[in-house]
Amino acid sequence: MTARVGVVLFPGTNCEHDVVWAVERLGGSAELLWHGDRTVAGVDAVVIPGGFAHGDYLRTGAIARFSPVMDAVAAFAADGGPVVGVCNGFQVLTEAGLLPGALQKNAGLKFLCETVEVRIETTETVLTSRARPGDVLAIPVNHFEGNFTCDTETLDRLRAEDRVVLRYVQNPNGSLDDVAGICSEGRNVVGLMPHPERASEAILGSDDGRVLLASLLAAASEWAGAAPGPAAVGR
Repeated sequence: MTARVGVVLFPGTNCEHDVVWAVERLGGSAELLWHGDRTVAGVDAVVIPGGFAHGDYLRTGAIARFSPVMDAVAAFAADGGPVVGVCNGFQVLTEAGLLPGALQKNAGLKFLCETVEVRIETTETVLTSRARPGDVLAIPVNHFEGNFTCDTETLDRLRAEDRVVLRYVQNPNGSLDDVAGICSEGRNVVGLMPHPERASEAILGSDDGRVLLASLLAAASEWAGAAPGPAAVGR
């Protein structure tokens, strides 16, 4: 069975078709989910892509978190469904409380659009199960507010629970503890600043993002084959 991936579309999102293309190139099925809908339409995984949801007004992701679809995303995640937020999507997930911490302006107040190296810190997530710990991937970043921050207690918990998913090899934005991506306690919700969909074919400069997207599709297929829990019945 082909895994169905829903890609959430907010006003200002601009990476949705990149994700759809990359997912379909890897054999998955992708469809857009409108921010005003109250369902995730029975998909097997959800991606919140990059862009500038609602123009990044107030704070990045601060308005998007109140969109009706986010209640459905939260219910899907609570039931164990795979959810990934890329760049602006990571910001939305932190604003929505699905991931801890926050993303603030880059050190030096510079917009970054470049390929960086990130190291896989754990393979026990829906985004990294097919990678190996210590693998270094070359993946583009494209952000102004990608500087991850949290309080000391939260950082200690993320470290102790092995929830730092990716770290920058050379920190480009001042992110605390070189964090490039983290996961939820259930390990099924992952947020990351680099764009794996922009590194899914060698012609794009790198295909290192394929292992991450392949991991997500594997998790989606596993989810599709699992018996639905209470929160999934209405999905």
